[in-house]
Amino acid sequence: MDKLLIRGGNPLQGEVLISGAKNAALPELCATLLSAEPVTLRNVPRLQDVSTMLKLIRNMGVQVEQGADGSVRVDAGSLSSPEAPYELVKTMRASVLALGPLLARFGEATVSLPGGCAIGSRPVDQHLKGLAAMGAEIVVEHGYMLAKLPKGRKRLQGARITTDMVTVTGTENFLMAAALAEGETILENAAQEPEIPDLAEMLISMGANIEGHGSSRIRIQGVESLHGCTHQVVADRIEAGTFLCAVAAAGGDVVLRHGRLDHLDAVVEKLRDAGATVTAVDGGIRVQSLGRLKAQSFRTTEYPGFPTDMQAQFMALNSISHGNSMVTETIFENRFMHVNELVRLGANIQIDGRVAVIEGVEKLSGATVMATDLRASASLVIAGLVADGETVVDRIYHLDRGYDQMEAKLRGIGADIERIK
Repeated sequence: MDKLLIRGGNPLQGEVLISGAKNAALPELCATLLSAEPVTLRNVPRLQDVSTMLKLIRNMGVQVEQGADGSVRVDAGSLSSPEAPYELVKTMRASVLALGPLLARFGEATVSLPGGCAIGSRPVDQHLKGLAAMGAEIVVEHGYMLAKLPKGRKRLQGARITTDMVTVTGTENFLMAAALAEGETILENAAQEPEIPDLAEMLISMGANIEGHGSSRIRIQGVESLHGCTHQVVADRIEAGTFLCAVAAAGGDVVLRHGRLDHLDAVVEKLRDAGATVTAVDGGIRVQSLGRLKAQSFRTTEYPGFPTDMQAQFMALNSISHGNSMVTETIFENRFMHVNELVRLGANIQIDGRVAVIEGVEKLSGATVMATDLRASASLVIAGLVADGETVVDRIYHLDRGYDQMEAKLRGIGADIERIK
């Protein structure tokens, strides 16, 4: 099992290329299943979840060609098995995104419940309710979602769908299903994350009729078929935000190529209040940090609020900032698993339910820590960059799920970091 060895204390200088967003690439790979014509995606990140999704659609009989330049060409004209088996999706919750496209194009789909996901505890039940409103007959048995159209019906039917909660993957599933449905679909309480309009723009390039994407109300007029297209995956705002926090914590001056400042308003506002300089430059974002910053309190909320996927990284920054701060997590339970590991490095953090109270310390000290999830692993890397001595981050397979060659990118801007096999 790979580990990262980090020797802290180096300021960061230079440029980093921000990869395509995992949370855009995964639904867009599923969207290729909507057309019998080839679709090419560019700027696809090299991540474990992407490899799993490619393996999944190959297993359906789809032809996939990967280019050395980060492009992926998908030809779903030969799709023969509209099924996503447990063996291939047990490690990836995004597999539920195959349900809408398969059902819309083939009238049936068999998709395993994602690993570790029970109906009701995550918004999978919202997916089923929405697709049922479009006329699908769905049962859940033996760990699988079995969906089909009623006898004699060839297409899903347009509907008004209002979810009980804001769900990103639910919005994406409904978008893809509605693109081929008969009539008009209106999505109320739709998610507004930048990955949603990016998916919508891809579908529009394929011939879909969509309005209002990027707002809480999306209107889709279904069409009979979609054609192929070439689409550039939007830059990963969470990777960009992670590097912003890394530079803010370690100090330095770095340009994030392809970074989108307009996708990170809430994070950038807090970084500026903390004392970092963050500006838009041609083709990216520049971040500068000198000295110890001021701690910032925040509360995670749905986009455009402060993203839950940036909570752990900013908490690592708060740990070594001047003053006290309070972090409130409103999106996910169990999202403070990184706290005990940060404490091992010398952070002063107290947890009370969904609230973490951080008292900034002057320095952290290196130790061996264990990553518990994707964003927790990123927070431990940031902490390791500023800790005295050596920090070893174990179980970095979590990191590899969402960051494309993170240690190589950090090494390129001056960090003393290496992967240990």
